[in-house]
Amino acid sequence: MDLNSPLFDSIRIKPACDEPKKASAQGCDTPGCQNPGLYRAPKGRKAEGQYWRFCMDHVKAYNATYNYFDGMNDAAVQAFQKDAIIGHRPTWAMGVNPATAAARPKPEATRDWAYVDPLDILRAEGVGETARRKREPEVRRPRHSAATLKALDVLGLDENADSAAIKAQYKVLVKRFHPDANGGDRSFEERLRDIIRAHDALRAAGLC
Repeated sequence: MDLNSPLFDSIRIKPACDEPKKASAQGCDTPGCQNPGLYRAPKGRKAEGQYWRFCMDHVKAYNATYNYFDGMNDAAVQAFQKDAIIGHRPTWAMGVNPATAAARPKPEATRDWAYVDPLDILRAEGVGETARRKREPEVRRPRHSAATLKALDVLGLDENADSAAIKAQYKVLVKRFHPDANGGDRSFEERLRDIIRAHDALRAAGLC
């Protein structure tokens, strides 16, 4: 290779992505502040992807009072949090086709009658189980499944909690552990995810 070739001099290497970039020379967006705006802060709801540029002192003050849900009532906040679980994307019911459900034949009613079955052939197929279940005392089962009890425990509730108590406790815990309520501190995110998963499990169980 001829290092003195003019073609060699025209080669340019694209800088790597991980090379340090020069700090932005933009000033702080706080009126009257002359410090450089080295720190970004989100502008808020309906301005996603847009940021203010602040100095250290003013970004701390901004984060201390920042509330993404400012101006929204409790119903709107709850609807937003519900949609956030699925990333605000539309969903459809799976495995249900109303057009074919009406045409699907309904199962015949089970019947029970006296019969002689010395080889237990019919009993093996479940014939006669209806009358036998009526005669046998019902075994008392736990009120809730283990998964439901665990979800209630995550929310700090017992098995007697009703729908209103679950919804109220969920709203209180979400507001308590959300980063916006903790000055942007994300150390409670895992706890917040557990609370949301527990609420989803209780809702799937029909308790709220």
